[in-house]
Amino acid sequence: MKGNFVYYNPTKLYFGPDSLNGLKEELKKYGPNLMLNYGGGSIKRNGIYDEVMAVIKETGKTVVENPGVMSNPTLAKLREGVDIARKHQIDLILAVGGGSVCDYSKAVAACAHYEGDYWDAFYLKQQNPPQSQQILPVACVLTMAGTGSEMNAGTVITDADTKLKVGHVYDERLLPQFSILNPNFTLTVPVEQMKAGIFDIMSHILEQYFSDDDDNTSDYLSEGLMHSLIVAARKAVKDPKDYEARSNIMWTATWALNGLINKGKKEDWEVHMIGHSVGAWTHAPHGYTLAAVSLAYYRKIMKFGLKKFVRFAENVWGISPQGKSDEQIANEGLDALKAWMQEIGLPLTLKDIGTTDDMLEGIARGTFLLDAGYHQLTHDELMEVLHESM
Repeated sequence: MKGNFVYYNPTKLYFGPDSLNGLKEELKKYGPNLMLNYGGGSIKRNGIYDEVMAVIKETGKTVVENPGVMSNPTLAKLREGVDIARKHQIDLILAVGGGSVCDYSKAVAACAHYEGDYWDAFYLKQQNPPQSQQILPVACVLTMAGTGSEMNAGTVITDADTKLKVGHVYDERLLPQFSILNPNFTLTVPVEQMKAGIFDIMSHILEQYFSDDDDNTSDYLSEGLMHSLIVAARKAVKDPKDYEARSNIMWTATWALNGLINKGKKEDWEVHMIGHSVGAWTHAPHGYTLAAVSLAYYRKIMKFGLKKFVRFAENVWGISPQGKSDEQIANEGLDALKAWMQEIGLPLTLKDIGTTDDMLEGIARGTFLLDAGYHQLTHDELMEVLHESM
């Protein structure tokens, strides 16, 4: 393990079919005014809203609802939520939904008591709220597995006017206080959304895995998580109601991005930077934007981190090294990743998710080029990746 690091994650998790039972006791710890954030209304159709509201009513909270949180939360929606939180003197924000609702709720929590331009400070300049500023507590009732937002401090907000989608990982004050993870709640998610979440999980692991070449315990953990996800995804696609598979996907998602497997790692995150920009232009599901660009990106950087790509092929996909060069082994590993993506029905190209050639320059302009992972892309290399992804 390289360097020095600190690991601290105080989020309390309730996992399993009875996990909602923990909500009542947790809510008692907070003031009377609760902000309930959720998406387009699916939680009302599938009954989750009624289950959650029944518990909230037992605690006597005053509930202010904020529906309509979209899959790529916008700056305009963030401003709306901040205004609601300020007007009603909210004591706790409860997100009921997938990663976008959880992300959005943390953004509102960070911005509600900030007096300046929070888009400029927290997103464009990547600052954190002043230590003296009040931060609203956040909790999550998760209905879709993918982002890991239930146990991390990450948020992603899109300025629809400029087509700029920006992620920001806040400091530990924005970690959810507690999260309810009932795998049964994810069974109502449409299959296509489930698939998008699956690749979001895989991409989170790969972004952390494909950096550094030391013998790092974090990489062994990553390989185990990938194995679990590969197996569970195959089962879930064949039978979306397979509770065991869906529960393993949900648990893998949490550990893929709660700060554990990045310890001692440089990390990459360029696929996410490209995917965010693609999403701002196409409004495609986040996991699909990542799937559409991953193969071209990893083939582009493979030679710079060849040792790890060989390890990925052998340890994750069981590729035999016998009689092969390192380049052949590494390419077979990426071929195996592609085959798995095809098997579970993921999009493999940007065209598959509605990208047109005239969008590519704009996507490139909106992509942050990071000095991370094995190689920092130039603008020309980024354009090559985008064209190869078409």
